[in-house]
Amino acid sequence: TKSEVECLVKLFDALVAESRNRFAAVGFDCNMFRDVLYRMFGMMDDVMMDRVFRTFDRDNNGCISAEEWVGGLEVFLRGTLEERIKYCFEVYDLNGDGYITKDEMFQMLKNSLLIHPSEEDPDEGIKDLVDIALKKMDYDHDGKLSIVDFEKAVRDENLLLEAFGPCLPDIK
Repeated sequence: TKSEVECLVKLFDALVAESRNRFAAVGFDCNMFRDVLYRMFGMMDDVMMDRVFRTFDRDNNGCISAEEWVGGLEVFLRGTLEERIKYCFEVYDLNGDGYITKDEMFQMLKNSLLIHPSEEDPDEGIKDLVDIALKKMDYDHDGKLSIVDFEKAVRDENLLLEAFGPCLPDIK
C-alpha cells in the first residue's frame, strides 16, 4: 500500500542517515545491508546475505537505492509464490548463467548447514544432499536446475523454496 511504501522509504532514509559510507547520498552498501538483514531478519550467513544484496542491487552498482530497497522488500516480505521462486533462484544461481549447478548447490549448502565435528568428512554428506536434491528437482535430467526445474519442484513441494539455504525472512 501507499502507506507501507512511505514507511519503507522512511526506514531507508533513517538507515542511510545512520550509515557513514561512500554511498550515503544515494543509498547503502553491502556491509550496511548485511547489518540490516542481521538486525531486522536474523540472517547470519555472510554468503547468503551477499547473494540477497545482489538480488536487491538491480543495477549492479554496489549500492541499494530507495527504489531497489522498496522493490526488493516487496518480494522479500510479501512476494507471491512465483516472485519468491524467481528471487530464490536468483540467489542460488551464483554465476547468473540461468542454472543452479551441482557446484553452486554444494557451495550454498556448505555455507548454510551447521557442520558438527565428527569422524565423517562433512563434504561427503553435502555431496549426498546435492545428489538427493538433483534427483528430486532435476526434471529434465541434465545435471543442473533451470528456473523451470526449480519452479516445478517448489510447486510440487513448497519446502524446497529455500532448499539451498535461508534467503527469505521467517514468519516473524
